Amino acid sequence: MTSVAVTAERPYAVHVGRGVASGLASAVSGCARVAILHPAPLRARATGLAAGLDAAVTLIELPDGERAKRSAVLDEAWQRLAKAGFTRSDAVVGLGGGATTDLAGFVAASWLRGVRYVSVPTTLLAMVDAAVGGKTGINLPQGKNLVGAFWEPAAVFCDLEFLTTLPTDDLRGGLAEMIKHGFIADEPTLALFEADPAAMLDPRSDALAEAVTRSIEVKARVVSGDLREATSSGTSVGRELLNYGHTLGHAIERREEYRWRHGYAVSVGVRYAALLSRNLGHADAAFVARHTDILASVGLPLTYTPDAFGDLRATMNLDKKTRGAALRFVLLDAVASPFVAEAPGEDVLAATYAELVA
Repeated sequence: MTSVAVTAERPYAVHVGRGVASGLASAVSGCARVAILHPAPLRARATGLAAGLDAAVTLIELPDGERAKRSAVLDEAWQRLAKAGFTRSDAVVGLGGGATTDLAGFVAASWLRGVRYVSVPTTLLAMVDAAVGGKTGINLPQGKNLVGAFWEPAAVFCDLEFLTTLPTDDLRGGLAEMIKHGFIADEPTLALFEADPAAMLDPRSDALAEAVTRSIEVKARVVSGDLREATSSGTSVGRELLNYGHTLGHAIERREEYRWRHGYAVSVGVRYAALLSRNLGHADAAFVARHTDILASVGLPLTYTPDAFGDLRATMNLDKKTRGAALRFVLLDAVASPFVAEAPGEDVLAATYAELVA
C-alpha cells in the first residue's frame, strides 16, 4: 500500500493498493451513524463494507452515473439523513465512480454545514480525478458541476482490486485523466504509456498500478498548493492546471447529455488544447503528435462531430475558468510548462476545431 499525503487546509491521506478499502472502519471510528451512498450495481459491496463497521449504517442507493448529480437526488439524501438522525459527529461515505463521490461529498459538505466524509472510489477515473482534491457538486441543465462546495475528505481509499471488475471501456476513460496528468506535470507517466500501452489496459499490471499512484501524486501536489482554485494568470498556474483539456471536454459532455464517458470527452479536449497551444505559437508539432500518439495507443477518441462547434462554443462560456466575458484556456508550451491563454481569438478557436475534426 502507498499513502499519498494531501496537505491542504485539513490534511488527509489517499491510500492506494489492493485491499485498502478495509481501512474504512478506522476512518469512521467514533461515529455512531454512517451513511454509505452507492449506485445500485454496488449494493453488495456497500452491504459488505457496512458489515465491517461499528456503527448504525444507512445505505442510500443512487442512480448510476451522472444521473446521481441532480438536485432531486441531493434532496432525497438529505431526507434520509434527517430521518436517521445524523449529527455533526457522524459520517458520509461515497462508494462508487466520480459521480457518486461528487454527490456524496456535497451531501457531507452541506449536511449541518459539514460532516466527516470518506471517499471509496471504485473506478479508475474516480481514483485519479474526482475522489482527490475536495471538489464536490451536482450538475444543472445549463452545465456540469455548476453547484458545489470544496469539502476535503477525512480519507480516500483507492482499492485497486475494484479495477479488476471494470469493463475495458471504463478503464480506458480513466486513462485520459492520467495522460492529462502526465502532460501537465509528470513526464515519467507519459513514458509508462509509451513503453507498454497494453499494460495500461490490464487492471492487474504493475505498470498500471505505478501510473495510478503517480497520477494521484500529481493531483495531490496541485490541490495541496491551491485547494480552492484561485484564478491563475500567465505562467503562474494553480489548481486550474487540472482543467487542461476540460474546457472543450465539458462542453462535449453537455452536448451529449452526459452519455459520453468523461474521459472520452477529456481525450478530445486534451488534443484540442494541444492544437490550440501550437496555433497560438507555443507548443510545436511534435508535442501535438505526442498527444495524438499516446491517446490513440490506448484507444481513446481523438475527434468529434464536425458541425458541433457553434453549440460547443456557446457552452464554453459557462466554463469555470471564464472570467466576465473572457474565455480562458489552460495550455502548455511543453510537458509541465503551463500557461493561461486569456480570450483567444474566435478565428483561431474555430480554426483549431476545424483541424481537430478534419
